[in-house]
Amino acid sequence: MDRRNFAAALLVATSALVLPAYAQQASTRGRVVMQVSDNDPAKWNLALNNAKNVQTDLGAANVDIEIVAYGPGINMLKADSVVGNRVDEAVAAGVKVVACENTMRNQKLAKQDMLPKVDYVMAGVVELMQKQQQGWAYIRP
Repeated sequence: MDRRNFAAALLVATSALVLPAYAQQASTRGRVVMQVSDNDPAKWNLALNNAKNVQTDLGAANVDIEIVAYGPGINMLKADSVVGNRVDEAVAAGVKVVACENTMRNQKLAKQDMLPKVDYVMAGVVELMQKQQQGWAYIRP
């Protein structure tokens, strides 16, 4: 086999190995779950900025983002929240924002007390655990 044929065969063999792995990696959808358990508008703004930056950098259509609020962080999801408009904007942009029903029950909050576009999970910490077990990236701003 001459050098030209050897180089061509090597290129074909390498492409057969590398291209499927690259295509699989490129088609993998990003998934990130964020924890907000602080009653702090600055932390919420940081989480919302992180979500927006991820969508900007990866493309909103290429990533699933979920923000999980529990404990004191649930206060920023109340209807009168100082970050309520930003939460609504994030939800409109495709970010899923969920409130922990355990925390709501402990704080005697009803769904009527919360921002209307928020979703709910039974237990925030369990939601975080399950998402991580499913391979979601975890961020705590």
